[in-house]
Amino acid sequence: MQQPWEETGAQERRCRLLPARVVVYFILALALFESCSYRAVWGKMTAGLAGLAVVCPHSSSLSRARRRLGARPLRVLFEVLSGPVAWLDTSGAYWRGMRPVAFDGTSLQLPDRDPVTARFPKRRGEVREFGYPLLRLVTLIETGTRAVIGAAFGPEAEGELVYAGRLLHRLQAEMLVLADAGFDAWEFLRDVHAGGAQFLVRSSARRCPTIVKRLPDGSYLARLGGGKLPVRVVEAWITLTLADGTTRREQWRLVTSLTDPQRYPGTELVTLYHERWQAETTYASVKATLLDGRVLRSGHPDLLEQEVWGILAVYQALVHRAGDTAASCPGLDMDRLSFTVALETARDQVTTAAGVLPNGPVQLIGPIGRALLDNLLPQRRRQRLKARSLKAVSKYIPNHRQHPATCQNYTLHTEVTVMEEGLQPRLQR
Repeated sequence: MQQPWEETGAQERRCRLLPARVVVYFILALALFESCSYRAVWGKMTAGLAGLAVVCPHSSSLSRARRRLGARPLRVLFEVLSGPVAWLDTSGAYWRGMRPVAFDGTSLQLPDRDPVTARFPKRRGEVREFGYPLLRLVTLIETGTRAVIGAAFGPEAEGELVYAGRLLHRLQAEMLVLADAGFDAWEFLRDVHAGGAQFLVRSSARRCPTIVKRLPDGSYLARLGGGKLPVRVVEAWITLTLADGTTRREQWRLVTSLTDPQRYPGTELVTLYHERWQAETTYASVKATLLDGRVLRSGHPDLLEQEVWGILAVYQALVHRAGDTAASCPGLDMDRLSFTVALETARDQVTTAAGVLPNGPVQLIGPIGRALLDNLLPQRRRQRLKARSLKAVSKYIPNHRQHPATCQNYTLHTEVTVMEEGLQPRLQR
């Protein structure tokens, strides 16, 4: 099989001290060791090669090597790794014969440099620009494993729907798409369904669907887009009872292509929708664990693209290792496998060059899998509300004292019913 640098025509034409394949490894190592400089990352890559004649290139040489390689080899590498990881018997990966997946978007902070801001403008207030330049990243996630099925990114000026539209070809007929209210445009839902996939999307209070037929479970049939898209609408009161006795009630509205209330009960759909938050967990793994909250390091748009594909490739490779580990233990839910443990073990493997050439038969799970199994997370996930604090100038001031000051467990009660007077607009959170 051709390697990414060969397939994309990025292979060196003459013998160099930094061949294309080594530069690819270096870019992946940059993602693994985000807090380290170029020279420090190179040192970690070669630390296990003591006794060999290893070159020690200057940072400028490594930077030029990155520019020569370009972004395409890393994009091809990610596309090779991307896709669902779960098998049919993977615990928590399927619901009633369908594979739940989720669209969601986030922003990555970029260096405040002229070549970057020319393509990724900073946000503007009434008087001046503020903050870092931002890159908008939209992914399609397999919720049962948090594997990245597809990704698209670019300037923040383009909305999430634009980037999500570029990923529709990654959908399959077995998939059930979960998404928040930013994806409830009827044209987008039509395109999702036209490809054979089903959808379950939260809808905003601005939508006023006309009831076509009421269903026994409290949901109803309606049509969106001037009657062009038949859907089922599930409206519900969600009651949260916190550990300290405090109760909160919210109105929810879900729009779905699953129109059979007996096969797909409304209360189950409301519960299933919460799996959409696995996309948020994915972004937490990338932004908080892999990147450690840092600004991306590249100072040019082309190198930024290369860097993002490298980060996504490293993330997906670690998810594959977790998937192999879960497959080796029937009934093991991948929610119990720690991404942090996988990342730290991978870093150790690179630094020590351990297990590069195994002495015995090759094992499916390897050192990363063994570390994951030795450090399993608790078996039952608690329903838990996170404490929130507000800055004095926060735009979320209307929600002051609406959230607990400490983390608390809660119980959830769902009541599916038609909101005869419509939904109340939600406050900014």
